[in-house]
Amino acid sequence: MASGTGDVRKLFIFTTTQNYFGLMSETWDQPLLYNCLEINNFLDDGNQMLLRVQRSDAGISFSNTIEFGDTKDKVLVFFKLRPEVITEENLHSNILVSSMLESPINSLYQAVRQVFAPMLLKDQEWSRNFDPKLQNLLSELEAGLGIVLRRSDTNLSKLKFKEDDTRGILTPSDEFQFWMEQAHRGNKQISKERASYFKELFETIAREFYNLDSLSLLEVVDLVETTRDVVDDVWRQTEYDHYPESRMLHLLDIIGGSFGRFVQKKLGTLNLWEDPYHLVKENLKAGISICEQWVIVCNHLTGQVWQRYVPHPWKNEKFFPETLDKLGKRLEEVLAIRTIHEKLLYFLPAGEEKIICLARVFEPFTGLNPVQYNPYTEPLWKAAVSQYEKIIAPAEQKIAGRLKNYIAEIQDSPQQLLQAFLKYKELVKRPTISKELMLERETLLARLTDSVKDFRLDFENRCRGTPGDASGPLSGKNLSEVVNNIVWVRQLELKVDDAIKIAEALLSDLSGFRSFHRSAEDLLDQFKLYEQEQFDDWSRDIQSGLSDSRSGLCIEANSRIMELDPNDGSLKVHYSDRLVILLREVRQLSALGFVIPAKIQQVANIAQKFCKQAIILKQVAHFYNSIDQQMIQSQRPMMLQSALAFEQIIKNSKAGSGGKSHITWDNPKELEGYIQKLQNAAERLATENRKLRKWHMTFCEKVVILMNIDLLRQQQRWKDGLQELRTGLASVEAQCPLTWQSKWEGPEDPLQYLRGVVARALAIQNWADKAEKQVLLSDTLDLSELFHPDTFLNALRQETARAMGCSVDSLKFVASWKGRLQEAKLQVKISGLLLEGCSFDGNRLSENQHDSPTVSSVLPCFMGWIPQGAYGPYSPDESISLPVYASAERDRVVTNIDVPCGGNQDQWIQCGAALFLRNQ
Repeated sequence: MASGTGDVRKLFIFTTTQNYFGLMSETWDQPLLYNCLEINNFLDDGNQMLLRVQRSDAGISFSNTIEFGDTKDKVLVFFKLRPEVITEENLHSNILVSSMLESPINSLYQAVRQVFAPMLLKDQEWSRNFDPKLQNLLSELEAGLGIVLRRSDTNLSKLKFKEDDTRGILTPSDEFQFWMEQAHRGNKQISKERASYFKELFETIAREFYNLDSLSLLEVVDLVETTRDVVDDVWRQTEYDHYPESRMLHLLDIIGGSFGRFVQKKLGTLNLWEDPYHLVKENLKAGISICEQWVIVCNHLTGQVWQRYVPHPWKNEKFFPETLDKLGKRLEEVLAIRTIHEKLLYFLPAGEEKIICLARVFEPFTGLNPVQYNPYTEPLWKAAVSQYEKIIAPAEQKIAGRLKNYIAEIQDSPQQLLQAFLKYKELVKRPTISKELMLERETLLARLTDSVKDFRLDFENRCRGTPGDASGPLSGKNLSEVVNNIVWVRQLELKVDDAIKIAEALLSDLSGFRSFHRSAEDLLDQFKLYEQEQFDDWSRDIQSGLSDSRSGLCIEANSRIMELDPNDGSLKVHYSDRLVILLREVRQLSALGFVIPAKIQQVANIAQKFCKQAIILKQVAHFYNSIDQQMIQSQRPMMLQSALAFEQIIKNSKAGSGGKSHITWDNPKELEGYIQKLQNAAERLATENRKLRKWHMTFCEKVVILMNIDLLRQQQRWKDGLQELRTGLASVEAQCPLTWQSKWEGPEDPLQYLRGVVARALAIQNWADKAEKQVLLSDTLDLSELFHPDTFLNALRQETARAMGCSVDSLKFVASWKGRLQEAKLQVKISGLLLEGCSFDGNRLSENQHDSPTVSSVLPCFMGWIPQGAYGPYSPDESISLPVYASAERDRVVTNIDVPCGGNQDQWIQCGAALFLRNQ
């Protein structure tokens, strides 16, 4: 086809090229290009399938082949669908147009990912007719191209890939996938380990970002905080080579982009002008929070925390996600407009005006999606806002008076006044209403000024005191003094800052604003100075302690990990509690934005390195130092061997096969092995102690059960319980020491003991029957038949006091072998007493003869309680007070009674005279 300026085909080529490269018509000579051989070949030769257009410094060049070379220039490609000559008729049905940016791999990857894969795999019509095998191949092609873009391999293209090359990283998921691939395909083992470390850190948030669209706005608010912690951990890690700064910058950017697109997508499902206000408000606030929080995260990390992090400082300017910040401000505008509308409706009277306001107020925003923020939509948005303000102007004039009346009713209460201004802040900001509320705003400014004065006075009164005291800073939990003081003053800062913000928003045009602002800012400066003083004092104290070996802040890597104290035998770990506190202080002060001095940071890093092992050792030491308190005293001999084995491990803390030197902190392999041995030994000792304690409690429970069995009616149950007890005793008989068995009251033989229990139980039943018939006190009683005879005598004392109408303290206990007690309101006749050390015939004590028994029976006597002032049956000069023991072992006194002796009391004391109950 002949060439000429009227050739529609060439006009199509030139116009497309001009638009794509952004060329002005005078910058290139179209008439000369009409005779371009490459263009003519493409259009007129059916076999020529391709035309490449490339722009370089030399201008526009055309070619029928693609020779990409090392250039990064943009490339536009025309190619044919069928091998035909191009005519006006097939011009738009046979020519395809494509562009390439950066690299052919990237261009192909983006075309597959953004265009062809979604269309062929997700569209129902196309995917139904697309072979599943081809679908799999297309998915594999997309994944493979992504790997190529993310991987640093110079053999894959002529472009040199580096770790800071992020052209293939478009979403956070791409970054997470990159480290996953590097962990499997790295060139060196150390590179694989490093990539695996980053992969594990990112796994905390990888799933959430992959399924981001399925999350709610509130869930993503939490995700922002989690993401902050993860990227902070990634940047601060010191196990491997640092994370590249350029890559982190790109990651922060694409994370912000993901959050922004997510917010736009979620809010795009709402009708922000017509949906219920509470629903719109809740979702907008969540969206604003996501945008604001990520902006704050980037500013805080790159502008403060990371710039001060000595091991890996941030060198560039702080990163500011501008687009996300402006999206958040746009959402704030939308929320303010909806809020103003709600407040207007609240104050407007019901009627036609309210209906008109409701119907027309959002008309300027028709056809405009407020969440689609970009520089091109901003002018349209501003124009719509301007029209909206004109519409609501008349309504503002009407509600200004209503709002004034409302505030007048509560202005005497500073707190209510402040709450009212905060509640209707959006309305008060409006120029018309702000002017009408001039006096009320003056009142608010005066209240804020008083608040700042109160904050200043409170600060000055407390700043030099001790945390927790009435005159000191308010105290928080688990905070050291320096951190507590800084947190306290930060809280005051927030209160003053809130006062400044509301004043700036609502009161900046008032005459007293500047004075208030200066005063508030001056107070904030005082707070900052106090913070710095607290930190400086702490720094000096710590650095001074570092040179003092007694401060507990010094830890030598080659020092012994623990040893037994020669004074008290306790086990001490050479890792002080002060070091643990220091670690917490360094972490908290860093989070508060302070730069930790290098010397302190170095000590903290060393302490952190051994902290995990030190905590385990301290747990072991605490176990060792307190195990004796956890043991039942009589069981200690049973655990002697295990305790000695545990102690031997502690004493022989030698390193190496020869065991010539003690294990130290800087020998991690030996230390881990030693800790494992200690833990195993401690666990064995603890297990054995738990086992013995369990048996002890089991035996106690079984004895209690036996004591509650009615022997007359439940004899078989008694036999079964007794057999269980015997079986249990047999299982630990080899370990059971005599001292444990001696804890049983009565015979050491459990069977004999239980026989005594049975005898007493039967006797008690007899006592109960007599008591029921009211003949108990008239019969002769044997105190040895009781489990607790002293309880019986005390009960007799209480009953006597009630009968006599006096206090129990005004009675004394007496016994008589002369007959009944005249002064006793209640008395009992007691038998079964035995006497050791002398003899007694009922009248007076006498010395034993050579053929007298060691223990003799005592005649029955009357016992009772009489008034303290009454005379007993025997005068003090002729009697001696002898103890009455529960058994011949003399281990428990039941009571004391006066026995006639004819004088010379010392004689009977020297012969060891004593009474006791006979053995059942």
